[in-house]
Amino acid sequence: MALNKTIVVDRIEVLEMGQIQVRTATVIDEDGIQISRTFHRHVLNPGADLTGQTDRVTGIANATWTAEVLSDWEAFLASLEI
Repeated sequence: MALNKTIVVDRIEVLEMGQIQVRTATVIDEDGIQISRTFHRHVLNPGADLTGQTDRVTGIANATWTAEVLSDWEAFLASLEI
């Protein structure tokens, strides 16, 4: 009887304003049969620090966060300030 724990980024979504939503699945299996799966999500806003992100997430961020997206994000944040 061997238990294995696997953590994998199983979903990456780019939202309307350029945010990247990342879902990580933690899978526990016993002798190849899955007995548990849990999820964690986090969101990266345009221009966020990508330290610790997977190569896939970093690649999508670098492709998505163009100068225009970053400028629009900054303008959006500025519009929230009073």
